[in-house]
Amino acid sequence: MNLDGYVACICEGSAEQAIMELLLDSNELVFKTEQLLEEEIIRCRSAKNFEKTYLRKGFKEKITVLRILDSRRENFNLSKAYVDKIDVINIITAPEIEMLIIFHEDKYNEFNKSKMKPSEFCKMKLKFSKVKNYDFVKDYFSDIDKLLKSIYEYRRVSNIQKGEQTLFDLLK
Repeated sequence: MNLDGYVACICEGSAEQAIMELLLDSNELVFKTEQLLEEEIIRCRSAKNFEKTYLRKGFKEKITVLRILDSRRENFNLSKAYVDKIDVINIITAPEIEMLIIFHEDKYNEFNKSKMKPSEFCKMKLKFSKVKNYDFVKDYFSDIDKLLKSIYEYRRVSNIQKGEQTLFDLLK
């Protein structure tokens, strides 16, 4: 993936934000902090609010919006003024970002048999009560190699839909 110009990296939740910050800080992504709008990860799910807050500043370079989310159906409809000027790329973490923890703990087979949601499995079986918490995720994956191995394993095992982008696609 080639990301020239500005990048707006919008994360759905705090766990996604923690993952992206870890990857960014470790220089593992195909873009750099300097390319980010206001040099930070954005937490804003509404296209209208995003436009109002970030796009009315008159950028000269191309802007690519990376939406890190677990929903394939969540829309992000930019107004006609921006729709042809901005690329929007959805980075799908479905079923959930907690799968990275399940992969790292080598509990994927047990998870599959459990019929639980990933967040429930992490809380009930792995005893990680704050699995969606920013600080927990940042601490859990503080060793970047641990995170990278989990992302690679997620890519290897998951049934990724044709044309869908994942965290793996953002890695160098």
